[in-house]
Formats: sequence, C-alpha cells, structure tokens
Amino acid sequence: MRILIISQYFWPENFRINDLTAALKERGHEICVLTGMPNYPGGKLFDHYGWWHKRHDKMDGVPIVRVPLFLRRKSRGWQLALNFLSFAFFASFMGAWFLRKKEFDVIFVYEPSPFTVGIPAMLMRKLKKAPILFWVQDLWPESLSATGAVTSQSVLAAVGRMVKMIYNSCDLILVQSRGFVEPAVRAGAEREKIEYFPNWAEALYRPVHLDVDAHERSEVPAEGFVAMFAGNLGAAQSLDTILDAAELLKEYPIHWIFLGDGRRREWMQEQIELRGLHRVHLLGSRPVEMMPAYFSLADTLLVTLRADPVMTATIPGKVQSYLACARPVIGALDGEGAKVIEESGSGIAVPSGDARGLAAAVQRLSEMSPIERQGMGEAALAYYRMHFERDRLVGELEDWMQDVTGDKS
Repeated sequence: MRILIISQYFWPENFRINDLTAALKERGHEICVLTGMPNYPGGKLFDHYGWWHKRHDKMDGVPIVRVPLFLRRKSRGWQLALNFLSFAFFASFMGAWFLRKKEFDVIFVYEPSPFTVGIPAMLMRKLKKAPILFWVQDLWPESLSATGAVTSQSVLAAVGRMVKMIYNSCDLILVQSRGFVEPAVRAGAEREKIEYFPNWAEALYRPVHLDVDAHERSEVPAEGFVAMFAGNLGAAQSLDTILDAAELLKEYPIHWIFLGDGRRREWMQEQIELRGLHRVHLLGSRPVEMMPAYFSLADTLLVTLRADPVMTATIPGKVQSYLACARPVIGALDGEGAKVIEESGSGIAVPSGDARGLAAAVQRLSEMSPIERQGMGEAALAYYRMHFERDRLVGELEDWMQDVTGDKS
C-alpha cells in the first residue's frame, strides 16, 4: 500500500511513530511522511535544520516532507498553541503543494498531542481520495484542562467542536488504551469506528547486559538502590510525587535517576537544591538507543501521572518500554496504567499523587532480594510479549488498512 503518515513529530525526534514507519516499510509498503521541523522537546531546532532548509529528508530510505512551524516554547501557553497551529497551517497548504504529484491509498495520522494534526489530514483526504486512520495517544479537549494548559471554557468548547469535526472525518479511530473508548465517543467519535491499538516498545527495547566499562555505568551510581524515571519532565507526570517520596527516603541509600527533559526540569533542579536531595540526579536526555542500557542499571523503573480522569484512561508509553526491558516497575498512577502493572506482576502500583505509598513501594523493593526483583522483571517481559508484541499489532493495523481501502488481497 501507498501510505501517507502525518505527524507533527518525527525522526530525529524520539516518538513511536518512527518505529511504526520502519515496521511498515519492512513489510513492503511505500511510505511517505509529512511532518514539521524537529525541535521537540527543547524548542530548539535540531542541528542542520531550518525554516527553509532540509524540507525533503529521509529516514532509512523513507521520504520525509518537512514544513516550517513556530518553535515549541516552555514559558507561555500561547507560544505552544502557535506551535500547534503553525504546523496545521503549513502542513495543510505547503504539504499539499509538496505532495501534489503523489497518490496514496491510505492516510495514517499519529496524534500524541496536539489534535490539530488532524486538520491537514482532512484536507489530504479530500485531495487524495484516501481514507484516514487516526491513532489517538492523547485525549482532547480533556487533556488541555487536565494539564492546566487551557482554563477558558469557551476555548475548550471550540476545541471540542474541532475534535468532533476531525473524528467525523476519520474512517477508523485507533485508541492506545481501552479507557479512551468512552471519552472518544463522548467527544463525537462513532463507537463502531473505534479499535484498540496499544503502543509497544521499539525493537531496541530489550534486556541487555553491559560491559564493565560501558559509558552508562559512569553516570548511574553503583552503590545503593537505583529508582529510575525516563521520559518527559512535564506537568502531567506528577514529578512532585517522586520528589516528595525521595525526601521521605532521604536518609536511605536510594538514588533517584531522571532521564529526559521538559518544561519542569528547571523547577525540579530548584527543588532538588532547596530540599537538599543529594541522591536525586537529573541526567538530561539521552539517545533512545541508549535507554535499554540505562534501564539495565536500575533496580526499579518509575512511572507517575497526575490524578485526573484523562490520565486514568491513559497507558503511558514508557510502561511498554519498561516491561520489554524486563525490569520491575513501580507506578503512582490510576486506571489503565496501574492495571497493567498489577496484572503483569511486574511491580507495585499506588494511587496517583501518593508520595508516601510510592516511598513505601520503593523501600519495599529495595529490601527484596535480587532474585525476587528478577522474578518481577521476568513477569514484566512475559506480559509484554503476550499483550504488546510489535509484529502482531502491526499485522492488525495492516488488516484495518485493507478493510478501509477495500483491499481484500
């Protein structure tokens, strides 16, 4: 099939759509990607990219068409809105021009947020006469109010109308969590057009064993118990819960490692200094291919989310990556994510925002034997292979694409 992938974020930015693109190419499909200039998460253009430079790019032979956008900013909400809207605008008009000579059988939209990525897809649907599959990773408008990004009821209502319009333009809506089904229906999606399509971990996420002189070993303390968080350092991640737990266990030989960047990193640095949390370490972002090596040095991996109905419906993408690396998992979150941790036997889940519960869970694992923690890791990997194995999921996606295009071959 000839597949157009539309995503505001794409390689060299680190998102799961990169791996899905590679998987579809491996299966013989002809892929083209419409995306923006890479600047996530720091709001600074990656080296060698510019507004008018490298508009045509490639990832492992997959052609990429890039359009300009206003860069992501950490300080003001209106600047982030401008980032979202500028991609929708330029992808709609410049993207249509750049792709005017190409034909597609299906359009696949990746939506980790913003939902506005669906706007250029609607135009492409009319121009290319191709159906849309829309992969929902983040619920709008609920997530905007949940994170505090938008408080105006009139703005939220306008966003709700846009979301309904996009849903009505889709031929199939894929949701990353079963908890997304009812919110999507309330937002205007037709129930019979919704399918469950969870995330998986990229192929590089697997159990690894490091050499004694590996670079990662120099950055992660060898003594004591290591609790590691990886991913975006944002408002939705309830990072204060982890810092509060670290403060409660301040006198214990437990190291708290953060890998990633985001809007709350400066705040975290201030809190670490203010509270004297000498065993909390902000290592910053690392290339995705290095993450399994870092994970192998952790005694447990952490996932936290704010207490909110939207977050309750979400399975954070890092959960699958953690499970695939066969590490024990501790979560302070509700709903679908907590259910995965509990069902898998991979670790302990406590309610969102429960710093004392998180501290108790970390202390409990720190007092377990390495054999007991290894058992949790093995349970994590077994659950991952049963529920989130990539090839099986991509095969289901191909079947859905054939259904919406009428291709029964």
